[in-house]
Amino acid sequence: PYVVVSNHQSSLDLLGMMEVLPDRCVPIAKRELLYMGAVGVACWLGGIIFIDRKRTHDAISTMAEAAHTMLSQDV
Repeated sequence: PYVVVSNHQSSLDLLGMMEVLPDRCVPIAKRELLYMGAVGVACWLGGIIFIDRKRTHDAISTMAEAAHTMLSQDV
Protein backbone atom coordinates (compact mmCIF):
# COMPACT_ATOMS: atom_id res chain seq x y z
CA PRO A 1 0.00 0.00 0.00
CA TYR A 2 1.10 3.55 -0.65
CA VAL A 3 -0.19 7.12 -0.93
CA VAL A 4 0.16 9.23 -4.07
CA VAL A 5 -0.05 12.98 -3.48
CA SER A 6 -0.56 15.15 -6.53
CA ASN A 7 -0.32 18.93 -6.65
CA HIS A 8 -1.64 19.39 -10.15
CA GLN A 9 -1.77 22.67 -12.04
CA SER A 10 -5.11 22.38 -13.87
CA SER A 11 -8.25 20.29 -14.15
CA LEU A 12 -6.80 18.58 -17.23
CA ASP A 13 -4.11 16.99 -15.08
CA LEU A 14 -6.81 14.71 -13.65
CA LEU A 15 -7.12 13.00 -17.03
CA GLY A 16 -3.43 12.16 -17.09
CA MET A 17 -3.50 10.96 -13.50
CA MET A 18 -6.26 8.46 -14.32
CA GLU A 19 -3.89 6.81 -16.80
CA VAL A 20 -1.00 6.36 -14.37
CA LEU A 21 -2.83 5.47 -11.14
CA PRO A 22 -3.31 1.79 -10.29
CA ASP A 23 -6.70 0.12 -10.80
CA ARG A 24 -7.33 -0.28 -7.09
CA CYS A 25 -6.72 3.37 -6.32
CA VAL A 26 -9.09 5.27 -4.02
CA PRO A 27 -8.98 8.96 -4.99
CA ILE A 28 -9.63 11.70 -2.43
CA ALA A 29 -10.10 15.36 -3.39
CA LYS A 30 -11.00 18.63 -1.75
CA ARG A 31 -14.74 19.27 -1.53
CA GLU A 32 -14.46 22.50 -3.52
CA LEU A 33 -13.93 20.44 -6.70
CA LEU A 34 -17.46 19.09 -6.35
CA TYR A 35 -18.82 22.54 -7.26
CA MET A 36 -16.75 23.06 -10.44
CA GLY A 37 -19.50 22.24 -12.93
CA ALA A 38 -18.74 19.39 -15.31
CA VAL A 39 -15.43 18.64 -13.54
CA GLY A 40 -17.26 18.17 -10.23
CA VAL A 41 -19.88 15.91 -11.77
CA ALA A 42 -17.20 13.82 -13.49
CA CYS A 43 -15.28 13.48 -10.22
CA TRP A 44 -18.43 12.48 -8.35
CA LEU A 45 -19.37 9.92 -11.02
CA GLY A 46 -15.80 8.62 -10.92
CA GLY A 47 -16.15 7.72 -7.26
CA ILE A 48 -13.83 10.34 -5.82
CA ILE A 49 -14.17 10.79 -2.06
CA PHE A 50 -14.50 14.46 -1.18
CA ILE A 51 -13.17 15.93 2.06
CA ASP A 52 -13.93 19.33 3.59
CA ARG A 53 -10.54 20.76 4.47
CA LYS A 54 -12.11 23.63 6.45
CA ARG A 55 -13.70 21.16 8.88
CA THR A 56 -10.76 19.12 10.09
CA HIS A 57 -12.82 16.75 12.23
CA ASP A 58 -15.16 15.94 9.34
CA ALA A 59 -12.22 15.41 6.98
CA ILE A 60 -10.56 13.02 9.40
CA SER A 61 -13.85 11.14 9.89
CA THR A 62 -14.35 10.82 6.14
CA MET A 63 -10.82 9.52 5.63
CA ALA A 64 -11.17 7.07 8.54
CA GLU A 65 -14.42 5.76 7.07
CA ALA A 66 -12.76 5.38 3.65
CA ALA A 67 -9.85 3.51 5.25
CA HIS A 68 -12.22 1.17 7.09
CA THR A 69 -14.12 0.45 3.85
CA MET A 70 -10.84 -0.16 1.99
CA LEU A 71 -9.69 -2.65 4.62
CA SER A 72 -13.02 -4.49 4.77
CA GLN A 73 -13.22 -4.75 0.95
CA ASP A 74 -9.52 -5.54 0.53
CA VAL A 75 -8.93 -2.54 -1.73
